[in-house]
Amino acid sequence: MENQQKTGAFKFRGATFKLMQLSDEQLNRGVITASAGNHAQGLAYAAKKLDVRAIIYMPKSTPHAKVEATENYGAEVVLHGESFQEAYEASIVRQAATGTTYVHPFDDYDVMAGQGTMAMEALRQEDRIDTLIVPIGGGGLISGIAVAAKHINKNIKIIGVQANNKSAIHDNFHHIKPTETMEKDTIAEGIAVKYPGELTMPIINDFVDDIVTVSERDIANAILYMLERNKTLMEGAGAAALAALFSHNEKIQSRHCCVIVSGGNIDLNMIPHIQKLANNKDLTQVL
Repeated sequence: MENQQKTGAFKFRGATFKLMQLSDEQLNRGVITASAGNHAQGLAYAAKKLDVRAIIYMPKSTPHAKVEATENYGAEVVLHGESFQEAYEASIVRQAATGTTYVHPFDDYDVMAGQGTMAMEALRQEDRIDTLIVPIGGGGLISGIAVAAKHINKNIKIIGVQANNKSAIHDNFHHIKPTETMEKDTIAEGIAVKYPGELTMPIINDFVDDIVTVSERDIANAILYMLERNKTLMEGAGAAALAALFSHNEKIQSRHCCVIVSGGNIDLNMIPHIQKLANNKDLTQVL
């Protein structure tokens, strides 16, 4: 239940571990990144803890709640572009001009290692886990979890989940040529990454057993299910793994399955839209 983290998502793990590996000189230069929202808050909070300046580039479409929370942690927020990729490219230009230290949201071994602590904790709490279902954006979370889990038990199955509308790593993993669906929007904006990570993709190919996709309706239903039945709020990305369990349950052979709820930072103004997605069979009317 990483939606119950201080910053509302798992990203604080990787950001904290990354900053702990930096030298004083690197920290003194400040840190910079691009994020769809949760890495922004994780890095901003980690930087605040160490009294380090943080600059965060975020897409203009980032939910207001995530932008406001990032600013409240003391970071400088720059809204740029319509996608994570555009925000990322702008942040690289700023980094080159200012000499700040770049902390990538997923394509960094230290960040991956920090995210992998989740698997260590889960298996310490329940050593019978035989399957982990993990949402995938750029792949930092699943890379860290897969390496950590397989180190403990090589027979544990790792299943990744992406949204149908943003499925770059799923398509790469299954050798599927990208289609026009990659340009569609998704309510799981936290995992809406256009290209696989250069460092994460080889790890995923080596350690992940399968990757599936879920529809917008699947994600919306999972959000509403947890809200109504368990009084727990998940964001779209955080609901992806549970959506996969519901929609692919016949294919998942597991006696003790761990579902990663990666975050809960949702814009509450999205709830009516999510209700429409869940109730409307013809999604073209609302997407």
